[in-house]
Amino acid sequence: MGMSFLLRRLSYGLLLMLGVVVLNFFLIRLAPGDPAVVIAGDMGGATEEILESIREEYGLNKPVLTQLWIYISGVAQGDLGDSFFFNQPVAKLIGERISPTILLVITAQLLSIMLGVVLGVLAARKPNGVMSAFVSVFSTIGYAVPVFWTGIMLIILFASTFPVFPVEGMQSIKLRNAGFFTQALDIAHHLVLPAFTLAIIYLAQYARLSRASMLEVLSSDYIRTARAKGASEGTVLFKHALRNAALPILTVAGLQFGNLISGALLVETVFNWPGMGRLAFDSILRRDYPTIMGVLFFASMMVVVANLITDISYRWADPRLRGRT
Repeated sequence: MGMSFLLRRLSYGLLLMLGVVVLNFFLIRLAPGDPAVVIAGDMGGATEEILESIREEYGLNKPVLTQLWIYISGVAQGDLGDSFFFNQPVAKLIGERISPTILLVITAQLLSIMLGVVLGVLAARKPNGVMSAFVSVFSTIGYAVPVFWTGIMLIILFASTFPVFPVEGMQSIKLRNAGFFTQALDIAHHLVLPAFTLAIIYLAQYARLSRASMLEVLSSDYIRTARAKGASEGTVLFKHALRNAALPILTVAGLQFGNLISGALLVETVFNWPGMGRLAFDSILRRDYPTIMGVLFFASMMVVVANLITDISYRWADPRLRGRT
């Protein structure tokens, strides 16, 4: 894998981020409503003089292109502006919320890939067996059920019927001053339901995809050769077949990362998870332009980074691509 490949991918990513910033800037301002009215409402009055002073203070009375240039210049210097509602730097607000979101997204991604691949491999061993039928039914249900509905059903189930897992927040208040290991276990306990809610849709997809990929690979000549040489079934499945069958899974994992982040925003709202989803929800209700654009910027950046990692992983998994630029 050459340096030119990385530089080219990074340049593509920067251009994409610039396009995202510009597009988000104009789309948010095309939405109906005036943030000055919202800010004035929180201050207890909305006379025309107050509205004009607010627009001048926040730069809302300047031409749109001037506002865009000021915002892009600030982003290039790492300044995402100040929140209209929270009266804090947007970068600080996101910095306090991004870790829970990353934890939720990565946990759900790993859970969906690992369990999905295991289910797909087991189903591919006997295409007409019980496991294969289970994967097909489970995939259909997983595609059909909305993520917020799954979260609500899990809250009802585990809050009233079987109170096993916490259904709100990230930590127990009484354990916030406990030791590191105790806090880690507490966070993991709170993470179970949100991560499973977010993972179940993609788990079903990866299970079905890995099953189809494994069935195709298992019919290849080199698999029959490995079995003829006396290789164990585990070696055939996980050493020879799974590595080639994993290539489509890697591709889909990178492409679905954006959907995973958007799903995380809904899950965080349902479970009151203290991540960027709740911050985005509050900012949208209050017409907080800088915070909304900051959340979208970081979400887009996570998707770009995930796609870059996917490209690198794909080249690592497929030797035929390593020498290409």
